[in-house]
Amino acid sequence: MSKQTIFSQRESAVRSYCRSFPDVFDKAEGSYLWAKNGRRYIDLLMGAGALNYGHNPLRMKSRMIEYLQRDGILHGLDLHTRAKEEFLTSFTDNILTPRLMDHRVMFSGPTGTNSVEAAFKIARLATGRTNIAAFTNGYHGMTAGALAATGNRVSRNGAGIPLCGIDRYLFDGYLGCDVDTLNVAEKLIDDPSSGYDAPAAFVVETIQGEGGLLCASFDWLQRLSTLAHKYNSLLIIDDIQAGCGRSGTFFSFEKANISPDIICLSKSISGSGLPMSLVLIKPEYDVFLPGQHNGTFRGNNLAFVSACEAINYWSDKEFLNGLDLRVDFLTKRLDNIVAISNNLFSRRGRGLMQGIVCPTGEVARTIVNGCFDNGLIIETSGSLQNVIKILPALNIDWDIFDLALKIISEEIISIVDKLKDSSLVNTEFTTFTHEIVD
Repeated sequence: MSKQTIFSQRESAVRSYCRSFPDVFDKAEGSYLWAKNGRRYIDLLMGAGALNYGHNPLRMKSRMIEYLQRDGILHGLDLHTRAKEEFLTSFTDNILTPRLMDHRVMFSGPTGTNSVEAAFKIARLATGRTNIAAFTNGYHGMTAGALAATGNRVSRNGAGIPLCGIDRYLFDGYLGCDVDTLNVAEKLIDDPSSGYDAPAAFVVETIQGEGGLLCASFDWLQRLSTLAHKYNSLLIIDDIQAGCGRSGTFFSFEKANISPDIICLSKSISGSGLPMSLVLIKPEYDVFLPGQHNGTFRGNNLAFVSACEAINYWSDKEFLNGLDLRVDFLTKRLDNIVAISNNLFSRRGRGLMQGIVCPTGEVARTIVNGCFDNGLIIETSGSLQNVIKILPALNIDWDIFDLALKIISEEIISIVDKLKDSSLVNTEFTTFTHEIVD
């Protein structure tokens, strides 16, 4: 039995990313991954957004090594520990207080989907209502409650049971620029014969990562917040992928000037890729009884250590300035790619969570495969898998960033002429071309 085939022979068929990137990886640093055979790849997937500061960031790695060497607590349930104390202090001082936020911090189980499950339970307990309002193309996790709120049909079919407790509404721009989807939502809730009742909460991603980088406008988010308050419903922002700086600000909703009742954070909150998840709750909705939402691994103290160091980036003016410059750099480079393609492609997204909308999913996959052959790891998203999603480290080295975007550009240029007369350009291209870029 060869080492290369042990995965196909022994690992479950549910494996996914490894099918797109068929190599055996052994080492990682910054924006690079190395395969076992020594081949080097630029990583623009970054653990699906779990590695906002790159692989093995030195500051965090040093802190974790020091913590391990002094026999710091690794598993602590929800006990008070020094590591948790330091994280909560840093998170309060550097993130919450400067933003005038008084949210309580709940450590749920270490996955994003667990934080969503906790948020839904809180909303239901706080309001006495059962249904959660979710939006088209949203992705909120793979456990039953969060999966019910997820839009993707293939994912939902994996449950094997009916999924309930969700009302589905239309995301911003779903029916095009001329249809105000919140007017539709308000009409449905106000109409006593529509079959829709006021929900316990509205849950929304401001940027739909798995949904194809569709962005809610800041105006739409403000009006959604107003709508939630009108019905005494809670507003839950799922910031699991778009949060922790991915959108260009620490929270993805900051520029909308809204104050969510509940915020879900995971992925890059630890900064190092270690599992960690938070639910931020306005104090008046901190309604769980002790142990009412439990979990053996909600006290990942090593993750607290790296998270504490990650939070320090957000008081570093050089880092913040560099983030702004990288966002501008990415936006301009993608606009250049669109121009070169004679607008067969388009740009979508916000911050360092942007990408290229391709004519079809087949075209996107061809480009992604070509990038991989040229040493670049990048993935697709969207209901048609026709959006190439770019998730660089927030502090990616400029030379590496430039090279990665050149590889993408060259792959797109290489097929533009073929696409002009190709059957690959079909009605699939017009199905989800709406985009809102702030």
